[in-house]
Amino acid sequence: MKDETSTPLYRTWVPLSLALVTLVLLPLFLIHDRPDSMTLGNVQESGVLQVLTVNSPTTFYEGPDGPMGLEYDLASGIAQRLNVDLVMHTTDTIASIFPRLNRGDAHFAAAGLIVTEERKRLFKFTPPYQEIQQQAVYLRGGTQPQTIEDLIGREITVVGGSSVAQRLSELKVDYPALMWTEASEKTAEDLLYDVWQGELDLTIADSNIIAVVRQHHPQLHTGVTIKESEQLAWAFSMAADESVFQEAAQYIKELEESGELKVLVDRYYGTADSFNYINVSRFRQRIRTELPKFEGLFKRAEETSGLDWRLLAAQAYQESQWDPDAVSPTGVRGMMQLTKATANVLKIKNREDPEASVIGGARFLRRLKRKLPQRIEEPDRTWLALAAYNIGFGHLEDARILTQKAGRNPDKWADVKEFLLYLSEPEWYEQTKYGQARGGEAFAYVNRIRTFYDVLVRMLVERRAALLTLDLPAL
Repeated sequence: MKDETSTPLYRTWVPLSLALVTLVLLPLFLIHDRPDSMTLGNVQESGVLQVLTVNSPTTFYEGPDGPMGLEYDLASGIAQRLNVDLVMHTTDTIASIFPRLNRGDAHFAAAGLIVTEERKRLFKFTPPYQEIQQQAVYLRGGTQPQTIEDLIGREITVVGGSSVAQRLSELKVDYPALMWTEASEKTAEDLLYDVWQGELDLTIADSNIIAVVRQHHPQLHTGVTIKESEQLAWAFSMAADESVFQEAAQYIKELEESGELKVLVDRYYGTADSFNYINVSRFRQRIRTELPKFEGLFKRAEETSGLDWRLLAAQAYQESQWDPDAVSPTGVRGMMQLTKATANVLKIKNREDPEASVIGGARFLRRLKRKLPQRIEEPDRTWLALAAYNIGFGHLEDARILTQKAGRNPDKWADVKEFLLYLSEPEWYEQTKYGQARGGEAFAYVNRIRTFYDVLVRMLVERRAALLTLDLPAL
């Protein structure tokens, strides 16, 4: 059942807040009147790197804790590398980026841009930083298009001037009856929202955008893939100075070689493979019906532990679905599914007491985070600690040692999670101190909590935004 009062994060206050920031900064930093500022030397002298983007959950948006998005994180990295400030200029649509880029309104565009042959004739692109697919999307209960032929006769709407529209034009040569409508004033996120609302039959979008939006609207299902292995990259004007372009290209190359690029992509898309329609739909429903009973408890646990109450709520849901009386076949009990041994260490007498369980579980998770080497940064510290909560700290260390022996980074969840899976295989666990373990369960455990956390954060932000539009006090 749809939540009729819920509006996606990127359709409420976020575009407005970013537009206000851009309007304030734009008169100060417009650069098309100063072509000499396009050189690397002048960028560093001015202290400002300017980037064109769009407001979306896959590029740049205002999250609950400040600016977020893969493009924002990547652009922030190169700005730090150059020791300059970053200014992100948002445009309404992808199509509007290219004329602005040619006018010299920014140094480059970072907006989830697909590299196409047509675009390569007009713009320079850095090495790619992500590969995606173009997929048809429909509402659950509708007819799934499994082949290109199944798209014929369907009412399809796509973003005007997009690479998806270009791909459909290519397909029309072989499928003359294929028809679609282009909506130049809408984004891919807008069209996915319209499909979810039942206002559109089908849209076709990039798989990275679909992965993010589906976590908020799990009723969206995917059908036929119309294009495999599309590459995303930053775009530069052909007239742009080579020095900035070469610096950006080298930055992307070094990110990939060091493994940092994989870590950044995992931050936003690492849970996409674990998406489950039933689990996410049930979780969204229980946020509305059950979470209000325990929200105050999770917030008290945050006060005592310093851990984000929304993370604790997501973990408790994964452990027990917020059932204080939950008992597993292995004998762990309560909201946070504490073992008897852990409860004794935490001096908890009744594991089925929800307050004792949640606050105790929060203390235990904090203890695990503190046991990890101080050099490990967030969010990897949290994901690794959650894995230790599930599988045990010793087994986590075994996986980290295997990761290091393989020449990978033992401090990054994106690398360690792969070696957790090996703890159930004799040729691997026989090399470890603590032996065999169900590493696959820990892998899935962390991914599910990350999914639940993301869904919960978005629903709470949108709830506040909806209340503000009604001029009601926030909860």
